[in-house]
Amino acid sequence: MSEDISYKRVYTGPETNVQYLQELFEKEGIHSRVRNDFDSGLRAGFGGGLPGQVLLFVLEKEYDLAVKIAKETFPKDFDNE
Repeated sequence: MSEDISYKRVYTGPETNVQYLQELFEKEGIHSRVRNDFDSGLRAGFGGGLPGQVLLFVLEKEYDLAVKIAKETFPKDFDNE
């Protein structure tokens, strides 16, 4: 029996911030994935995304803890929520 795996976006920001969050998530046992639409678009020959902006996703079941860590780490990036 296969299980659907859903990811949710936790953070969008500079690649260095995303890499740092991934390290923090790893310490907590949170699996994450990165998506860079701008880089992918360049490789495919078309534009897309914003330069320097990377999306960070986590498993849906780990989302709440990941958001808590991201907000504690980069609170200014969540001021508009």
